[in-house]
Amino acid sequence: MKRLRRFLSSMAGRLFVILFVGMMVAAVCATLLANAKRQQEFERQNLARIADRLQGFVNLLDNNLELRPRLLAVGGPSVRVVSGEFRTGDPDPGLMAVLATREGPVATAQVRATGFRACLPPLPDFVTRSGGPRKHIRVRPRDPDFTPPRCRLVELQLSDGTPLRLALEYPAVARSTVPAFDPWFMSLLGLAMAVLAYAVARIASAPLQRLASAAAELGQDLQRDPLPVTGPLEVRRAAEAFNAMQKRLQRHLGERTQMLAAITHDLQTPVTRLRLRLENVADETLRERLVADLAAMQALVREGLELARSAESAEPRVALDLDSLLQSIAEDAAEAGNDAVFERGCGAVLMLRPLAMHRLFSNLVDNAIKYGHSARVTADIRDGTVEVRIQDRGPGLADEDLEAVFTPFLRLETSRSRETGGAGLGLTIARALAEKEGATLVLRNHPGGGLQAVVCWQLPRWGSGRPL
Repeated sequence: MKRLRRFLSSMAGRLFVILFVGMMVAAVCATLLANAKRQQEFERQNLARIADRLQGFVNLLDNNLELRPRLLAVGGPSVRVVSGEFRTGDPDPGLMAVLATREGPVATAQVRATGFRACLPPLPDFVTRSGGPRKHIRVRPRDPDFTPPRCRLVELQLSDGTPLRLALEYPAVARSTVPAFDPWFMSLLGLAMAVLAYAVARIASAPLQRLASAAAELGQDLQRDPLPVTGPLEVRRAAEAFNAMQKRLQRHLGERTQMLAAITHDLQTPVTRLRLRLENVADETLRERLVADLAAMQALVREGLELARSAESAEPRVALDLDSLLQSIAEDAAEAGNDAVFERGCGAVLMLRPLAMHRLFSNLVDNAIKYGHSARVTADIRDGTVEVRIQDRGPGLADEDLEAVFTPFLRLETSRSRETGGAGLGLTIARALAEKEGATLVLRNHPGGGLQAVVCWQLPRWGSGRPL
């Protein structure tokens, strides 16, 4: 059910619903219209046959004066002469319209509905005599598969001016027992429409999905291959605009990195001269402070350059054993005399940049040791997510500072010491490296005390816990 809601909320799902519903409504309307046209044509042909019978009988009466009495007595097919008064109803415009197109006396005939008794032949004479036997007329019960016969009273004048009143019987008509919507036909039609709508929706939304994937990859790797310029005109224009934007971003970032590298390089010479001259300062206390400030300036320039390079790295991705990397970083920190332990691994192998990941986790472990005096490294796989946690035993942070510490050059430690305060770029660089690898980096206070740095990767839905 969740997957269905997710599909229907996507562009492909909405296109599928629009196409499927639209085609089904069109098919239903077309079927109803076809049935109405078929019924209309059947009624027209039926009226034409009835008009033919009436015209044939009237023409015989009009052209055979000698045989007229006998013809009137015998009657024609579904036609007979009536006498007396019968209750009449509304005119029959359909039959009158057909007769109006014919030649002869029937063209001016007036047709009205009347009771079916007018179309019944008269009773034999012996039935009306006193004491004579009575003839009972059996009325057939109404058959639901047939339209019952109807009777019309036709009034016209023959060519010689003789008025004529005829009872015209509409014969019973078999009703169509075939339903307007055959279940099997509609099921097959609906299935075909659903397949066609799904295919069209996927084809129509595929370029947008490729563009969205390319945009997500661009945030992680600015040096990715350009988007292929293929497909319809609108898709090609979007791909060309995307590739142009990528080139501009690459150029701007390259210019920024090159500028920082040039500044760093050009500063080396005057900084070296300053350091040499500071050695000649007689006041030892002043000399140490000046040298410390100069070293802080050098560290700040280096970290700024590292931040710029972290977003432009062209290092290729390889299959990286995450546990081995974390264990080696923890062991290096422990060998340096720090309290660092790799407690638990997850067995995940991910496509990552080894040097970037080493820099990321090294920064986090160094921060944990510097501010929390210990580092406990664990990795787990939970609900399709690879989660690496680096926990210290420090005082933690205020809730409003958990996100603020990622701001460049922000130092929550207010001392002027570079050893305790840093340059304010370590966590900024770490988050930039994590996001470039498709991960998220957050800080949170542990309920038992201390601060946790958590790096998470979402595994592919088809993954088995060791995605490559």
